[in-house]
Amino acid sequence: MTLSRRKFFSIAGATAATTLAASPLEGLLARAAFGQTTPTTTGYGPLIAIPGAPLALPAGFQYREISRTGNIMADGNPVPNLHDGMGAFQGPRGTTILICNHEIGGTGTTGKVQVPSDLAYDPVCRGGTTNIVVNSNRQLVKQFASLGGTIRNCAGGITPWGSWITSEENVDTPANGGGRIQFHGYNFEVPANANGPVKAVPLKAMGRFNHEAIAVDPATGIVYETEDRGDGLFYRFIPNVPGKLAEGGRLEALVIGNAGSVNTATGFNVGQTWTNISWVEIPEPDPTIDNVRVQGRNLGAARFARGEGIWYGNGEIYFCCTSGGPGNRGQVFRYIPASNTLDIFVDSPSTTALRAPDNICIAPLNGDLILCEDGANPNSIRGVTPQGQLYDLARNTFNGSEWAGACFSPDGKTMFVNMQSPGITFAIWGPWETRI
Repeated sequence: MTLSRRKFFSIAGATAATTLAASPLEGLLARAAFGQTTPTTTGYGPLIAIPGAPLALPAGFQYREISRTGNIMADGNPVPNLHDGMGAFQGPRGTTILICNHEIGGTGTTGKVQVPSDLAYDPVCRGGTTNIVVNSNRQLVKQFASLGGTIRNCAGGITPWGSWITSEENVDTPANGGGRIQFHGYNFEVPANANGPVKAVPLKAMGRFNHEAIAVDPATGIVYETEDRGDGLFYRFIPNVPGKLAEGGRLEALVIGNAGSVNTATGFNVGQTWTNISWVEIPEPDPTIDNVRVQGRNLGAARFARGEGIWYGNGEIYFCCTSGGPGNRGQVFRYIPASNTLDIFVDSPSTTALRAPDNICIAPLNGDLILCEDGANPNSIRGVTPQGQLYDLARNTFNGSEWAGACFSPDGKTMFVNMQSPGITFAIWGPWETRI
């Protein structure tokens, strides 16, 4: 994809202006500054469980199944399983294009994302992505494999130039066996306008580690990355050319203060702001051993407890740490690039209010933060209002599977989300404007 620097910043400016009208968690930060506990609210009202239905929703909301593991796609292959991270893009003629990760590990053919071997990164590996086209009536138009030969495509993120970065949560090497011929632990790029599978090209300068997700600051083109490790780091990738990640760049990790590697999982409070933030360059971003985080930690980089979903909005970067905070229930951080400051703005008050926040996104019509749980029983989709109130938006009444990949259609009226197992993509819509 050819994209000039002038064109990139034109797109970035438009994206930044339309992503979010106001900071969605500004109210929460204000409340925390006064030492108040994050309250709960009824949101859209109590969730209604219908016998036999896979999910419970508030009154007035509807859902439709868009994709399910095993259904036959337009390319003649079955839909792969383990639906995970996902992004939504404006398509032609009022359609929405979804790019969906499939967090499939190992090697073999069972459940594999099927692409031609010359396009696959590592032909024996089973992970990858599919593109899903949905019309304005929330009905499936087509689905097809768009990238393959990767391992455990967990999350990723959308870019301002119209692509999805899909991330491997795996650092296997040929030495792990199974016939692997490549090193893993990379990001890959999939254009939203792909009409079939694209060649999988690893973005090695972005680091080889246990990737979870990315978010792009459209004002600068800098890409922020999370790492799903108990001792993971928070990274930023400064590309040599904004919008052209394959042309290389510099990988850095966030440092808090001057006291060495800080562990953010405990001992910090909601509303606490760090202004003494700096960044250190990772000397060897593409090592043969899994030590990128060790390199950063040796240079003083802060540790984050299982960095997971990340999202950009209104000049701010929000990211989850699934097992951080009191009782390991989960945290959500906010990083503001313009001021180079970091806040903890959500610590789960209880396991019933929020447990293990994973994928996240922002609801464009009201600015609420949407959190997908992976660790509760049952798992729910939670919302956080601009006033800092937690509420229930949906609940898995089918099995114990996690929610993943929440994102909204370009008009903000439909939320798409995945139930990872057995692998289902849902469209959910209703009276978004009525949230209390």
